[in-house]
Amino acid sequence: MSFEFLISSLGIGLIYAIVSLGVFISFRLLDFPDLTADASFPLGGAVCGLCIYIGIDPWIATLLGMFAGCIAGSLTGLLYVKLNILQLLSSIIVMIGLYSINLRILGLGRYITHETTEYSGSPNLALLDAKTIFSPFISEDYSNQYFVQSVMVCGFVIVVWSLLHLFLNTQMGLALRATGTNQRMARSQGVPTGSITILGMAISNGLIALGGSLFVQIQGSADITIGVGTIVIGLASIIIGESIFPTKRIWAIMLAVILGAILYRLFIAVALSNEFLHKIGVGTEDLNLITAILVVLALVLPKQLKKYSKKRGNKYA
Repeated sequence: MSFEFLISSLGIGLIYAIVSLGVFISFRLLDFPDLTADASFPLGGAVCGLCIYIGIDPWIATLLGMFAGCIAGSLTGLLYVKLNILQLLSSIIVMIGLYSINLRILGLGRYITHETTEYSGSPNLALLDAKTIFSPFISEDYSNQYFVQSVMVCGFVIVVWSLLHLFLNTQMGLALRATGTNQRMARSQGVPTGSITILGMAISNGLIALGGSLFVQIQGSADITIGVGTIVIGLASIIIGESIFPTKRIWAIMLAVILGAILYRLFIAVALSNEFLHKIGVGTEDLNLITAILVVLALVLPKQLKKYSKKRGNKYA
C-alpha cells in the first residue's frame, strides 16, 4: 500500500468520522434507528455539488449542504413526533423521498447553466476543475493534494468534536441525552422531548450531510450512489470504537467513535490493497461485504473474548 493511498484513506476515514458522530447522536444518544443517513449523505453532496457547479463560494456551498441535511433530519423527526409514525418507518419514508429529490438536484446544474434546455434528474454531476474549499491550498502539480485534504478534514473533525462536546454539556444537550435514555422520565421533568428529538435528528443528519459535502469535493463529483451503506459504515465505526476504546465520558466516547471510523477505513484500505485477497478475487465491488464482515467481527469478538477470559479464570480458580 503506497503512502499516497494511505493518506487518501485517512482523509476518507476522517470524513466518515464526522458521519459517525452524526449517527452516534441518533443511534446512541437518542436511541433512534435512523436510515435517513443513506439519503442525507448524498443530499449534502448533491446540494454542495450543485452550488459549486453554478459558481457559489465552496465554503457557502458546504454550509448549504449541511443545512439541507438538517432539514432532512427534521422531517424524519416531525414524522415521528407529530404524525406518530414509527421511528424506523419515518426514516425509510424520508430516505425514499430524498432519492428522487437528490436526482432532481443533480440534474438542476446543467439546466441552470443552460447546458440543456430540458430539466430532468441526473444520477451524477461532475465537478472536475471546479473550485473547492481545498483548491487554494493545493499546488499546481497536485503533489500535496491528499495531504492538504486530510489536514483540512481533520480540522473539521476537531471543530465538530469540540462543538458537540460543548453542546452536550449545556442544558439542552443534557435534555437530549435524557430524552434518549428515558423519554418518559425526561418528559416528567419538563423536557419537551418532541422538540428535542427533532433538534437531535436535525443535528445528526446535518453532520452526515456535512460529510457528504466534503466527500464530493474530494471525489470531484456528486453521485446518487455515494450514500449506499452510510448507516452501516457509521454503525461499524461506533461499534469498532466502543469495542477497542471502552469509556463512559461523553467526550471520550465521541473520540472513540472518531478513532473507530479512521480504523474502519484503514482496515478497508488494507483489505483492498492486500495481494492475497486480490488473488482470490476480492475487489472494490466487495466493499460492502467487507464492511458487513467487519461489523460482525466487531460485535462478536469482544463477547467471545470475555467468555474466554471468564472460562480461563474459572479454570485457574
